[in-house]
Amino acid sequence: MNRQWWHNKIAYQIYPKSFYDSNGDGIGDLPGIIEKLDYLSYLGVDILWLSPIYQSPLADQGYDISDYYKIDPRFGTMEDMDRLITEAKKRNMYILMDLVVNHCSDEHLWFQKAIQDPEGEYGNFFYLADEGEKKPCNWRSYFGGSVWSPLPGTGKQYLHMFHKKQPDLNWENPRVREEIYKNINWWMEKGLAGFRIDAIINIKKPLPFSDYPADREDGLCSPEVMLANASGIGEFLGEMRDETFAKYQAFTVGEVFNEKPEDLEKFIGENGYFSTMFDFHEAVIGHSPKGAYDNRPVTPEEYKNACFTAQAKIGDTGFYSNLIENHDEPRGVSHYLPGPPCEAAKKMLAGLYFMLRGIPFIYQGQEIGMENTEVSSIEQIDDISARGEYETALKAGLSPEEALAAVSLMSRDNARTPMQWEDSPGAGFTKGTPWLSVNPNYHRIHAADQMEREDSLFQFYRKLIGLRKDSDYGETLVYGSFAPYLKEQKNLMAYFRKGPEKTLLVMGNFQKEPQEAVLPGVAARIVLNNLPHTEIKENKIMLEGWQYVILEVK
Repeated sequence: MNRQWWHNKIAYQIYPKSFYDSNGDGIGDLPGIIEKLDYLSYLGVDILWLSPIYQSPLADQGYDISDYYKIDPRFGTMEDMDRLITEAKKRNMYILMDLVVNHCSDEHLWFQKAIQDPEGEYGNFFYLADEGEKKPCNWRSYFGGSVWSPLPGTGKQYLHMFHKKQPDLNWENPRVREEIYKNINWWMEKGLAGFRIDAIINIKKPLPFSDYPADREDGLCSPEVMLANASGIGEFLGEMRDETFAKYQAFTVGEVFNEKPEDLEKFIGENGYFSTMFDFHEAVIGHSPKGAYDNRPVTPEEYKNACFTAQAKIGDTGFYSNLIENHDEPRGVSHYLPGPPCEAAKKMLAGLYFMLRGIPFIYQGQEIGMENTEVSSIEQIDDISARGEYETALKAGLSPEEALAAVSLMSRDNARTPMQWEDSPGAGFTKGTPWLSVNPNYHRIHAADQMEREDSLFQFYRKLIGLRKDSDYGETLVYGSFAPYLKEQKNLMAYFRKGPEKTLLVMGNFQKEPQEAVLPGVAARIVLNNLPHTEIKENKIMLEGWQYVILEVK
């Protein structure tokens, strides 16, 4: 594998609207991010991924872009963006933006021109069809309902895989691709290090449109069925790589679901479409095709096996980007651990995912162990996806209380509540009224406390980051091989990271009860421990509840 500048880096996702509000309007902004760069530098992260800050009506919190060349005034100005890039570089940090090009906003000029003249140039920027008694296909939107909606005042309809305010762009049209590549290169020239690429697997549709077997009573089929039947996406992705990213040695992260196993090397191999892609094997555990109301909790064994499956699948083909949460998922410590999770368990989960082979991603607030929030009514939920799931649950026969309890576990609001900086009104996020209610637990979970406490989760993340950059262990943890250990022992997740000179054994007791494990050899050194003591006798180690250790072994 050719070594790249980003291989030993740690990435951190910022959800700008909820990170830090510098002007008291209740919305996080670019000047607020600049103010917190020293905090991020102290944590030790290198790459900052910003969720969308482009001009947008925010129907889907910025993932509906109305102008790719403008910063939304809620977040600041282009001058602020230029200053952020400059200030980040001073701290040896790199900025990624979100690349959202499967769809745009229905308020984008292209779509407005398509409404004015559906048969003209811009009508072909989208997927349009004549309105009729039957829709062109029975695909279900990711947010529920048909993917087809009327094109206002035209007798036409348009396709949207997501919200109806997010019309899909027609990648089959070379003019669309030309405009997208032009925009990517414009941003790269401004000094970006690269992009996180949103929902990109959706850009290739199986054409002509056709129905697939319905999987719910609504007569529609899951969008995953469309993805499974699509082929030829590599032509688009390879062209995009060559026309943009490759020219700048850009770091690119693909949000890729449902890739075909034989295509993995094409996506993130030596000359892949992207530098890396997220590992979602763990995130989809327990998901039901019926809807979120039918989801089930994740067990420790399922989490372990998902991680091991992903690591075996990728081997040395390339690097996954590893995560336990992001802006689209519930909080990892609430999702993968029984509640309320203690700090030792949070450290164990952090250490287990962080030392997998790949690029670790931290989502804002994860480093202090932020948890899912509390809601008492559907009116408190902002997330349009969760609102759609709530209606699905009601139609399935759940009571309003049962439906709310089900969707509150997966609502994207859990990850989007304001960052908890300190124990003060607004959690230190804003001096005004926050756009989304602060999690009530900010009094006990906030950054100011954890930065001061040497035994905090925040400081544990700093140690994990330090190990990946350590002169003794960095080579092993970045480039070393991965091998499971004691895979059959229940609620124990253990694996080797083997380098040319060092071998590390990573172990986590994924339960509150102690358990004993046999060691493969002599433990030469305890490299990291989330608890004060470790009991090792001869070739056995006694792990306390939620204990996590990294051992150098011979």
